[in-house]
Amino acid sequence: MIEVLQSTIDGIAVGSIIALAAVGLTLTYGILRLSNFAHGDILTLGAYFAFFANTTFKINIWLAIAIGSLLSILVVLICEKILWQPLRAKRATTTTMMIVSIGLALVIRNAIVLIWGAKPQKYDLPTFPAINIYDVAITRNKIVVIIAAIAIIAALHYLLQNTKIGKAMRAVADNPELAKVSGINVNAVILWTWVIAGGMTAFGGSIYGLITNLRPNMGWFMILPIFAAVILGGIGNPYGAIAGAFIVGISQEVATTCPVALGELQKYCIGTDYKLGIGLVIMICVLLFKPQGLFKGT
Repeated sequence: MIEVLQSTIDGIAVGSIIALAAVGLTLTYGILRLSNFAHGDILTLGAYFAFFANTTFKINIWLAIAIGSLLSILVVLICEKILWQPLRAKRATTTTMMIVSIGLALVIRNAIVLIWGAKPQKYDLPTFPAINIYDVAITRNKIVVIIAAIAIIAALHYLLQNTKIGKAMRAVADNPELAKVSGINVNAVILWTWVIAGGMTAFGGSIYGLITNLRPNMGWFMILPIFAAVILGGIGNPYGAIAGAFIVGISQEVATTCPVALGELQKYCIGTDYKLGIGLVIMICVLLFKPQGLFKGT
């Protein structure tokens, strides 16, 4: 039971990261109809920008994370201007744009390797002892990650439900042509979508660096759980993506838990190398009964 509780805490922390990135991905799909495979590498880019500010200029980690998120948003907007906007103007197919996004992911990942190298990196942070609650060890950084993710998700909820741009985003997601005829500035909505999606994803990658080492391919390995969360929750539904993220995050950590009490039977447990497949299996099982996902998509 202790091992399961420990894995659940770890899963909530990982699920928080997946949730931030999944919301960004589902927004870009719901509004732009773009399956962006470069999304995971934007997550990595945000983390490395924060790492650069924190270690090179000795900036406070939270200010470094803010700088990393802002620089990532700038990169995302540049990509929108020189890549996605011309493709939409030429009425490129969704398949074409998806293939372009894979190419963009490779460019970003190799640029990170070129600048920062392929070796794992870590922030310049002080170490604190873990907090023990009934023999369950919880590090302070994991608590911070969970609280930060909840705060960002709450801010997004307020933006979507109570602000003019949030209502415009929901209108464009439902029917772009009708929204345009109704006087909504679709181009402004697209830019705000990139700002929000890029900012949340980069922030998620930055705080992911609080609980793990930074690696150039970490976003690529995260892209499968992110897509699984989006599809599981209902494509285009940000709240469904959040729910799907926590289901995937917790399930892949708990499913690979191997209690010490099993002794010799431990060799039959699911290895941690297969944890990424757990979320995909759950997604497939759910879709067999609910093809639209757990919640209605856009």
